[in-house]
Amino acid sequence: MVVGVFRRSLSFPNKPSPPSKPRVSHHTRSISLPCRSHPLISHINHEISQLKSWSSFAGETQRRRTTAWITDGLSLLNDVQETLADILHLPQSQESLRNRPVFFENLLEDLLRFVDAYGIFRSSILILREYQSAAQVALRKKDDEKISSYIKSRRSLARDIAKLTSSIREPKTKYQHCHVDIVNGSYGDAELSSVIGDVIEATVLVTVALFNGVYLSLRSAKTTPFIGFLNRSERKEKCDEGILELKQVEDKSLIGLSKKKNEEVKILTKKMMELENSIREIECGSEKVFRGLITTRVSLLNALTH
Repeated sequence: MVVGVFRRSLSFPNKPSPPSKPRVSHHTRSISLPCRSHPLISHINHEISQLKSWSSFAGETQRRRTTAWITDGLSLLNDVQETLADILHLPQSQESLRNRPVFFENLLEDLLRFVDAYGIFRSSILILREYQSAAQVALRKKDDEKISSYIKSRRSLARDIAKLTSSIREPKTKYQHCHVDIVNGSYGDAELSSVIGDVIEATVLVTVALFNGVYLSLRSAKTTPFIGFLNRSERKEKCDEGILELKQVEDKSLIGLSKKKNEEVKILTKKMMELENSIREIECGSEKVFRGLITTRVSLLNALTH
């Protein structure tokens, strides 16, 4: 059963710098472990490290939670998903996943939940942008009735977005459970599982920041925040946070348009246009992640069929 493994080990003395201390030399199959990782593994680990830096940087101060910060996170997440899709195309990755059907199915389900959540979010953002366009027309006409309808619709949409977070908060492919027992598996299996766990963790990190940021920005200031989906340690920190550009038009500033001066209305109209531009940027970033998640899941399905 281990003939192939021992045959590979004969090449180690010919390498210029063989490892002096194999990390798991006490295992009978440990001679197969000190193998060189695929370059894609190193690459995705670097991308995941960038995502963690992105998250910690924004956590230093609330003012950094901007549209640019959110779209940067979405771009980094898209890069990670693309690299994972490439890794899943490797024959050794496909073989590893086929040999672990439970892990494989859990990962498929997690990716499907991410795809569903982003699909709903994209639809919500599209509707929000339509609301914004209609509200700008109502602003110019000082139509209080239509603005009131816009405010109610925005609050409802914000609540719908908030509920999406709970659907992806606890993935089945949990990081602490995805590692392989390398006595029964291999170093490659353990490395792949570790990478997949990191990707799932990173996806949750960015997605929660996105969904929470949009919700907390659009909810009414008079409404009690829907923070049931947040961890206890996050509730105090995040209940007043949001995305800076999405918070600049508060509901109360839109009330009583008929009594506002034309100059005030012009200022509000400008802010509404800037808000719509920020929504477009978020829509574009989430669209890329949505398509990247689909590509990753297709790559995973290909591992089953090949």
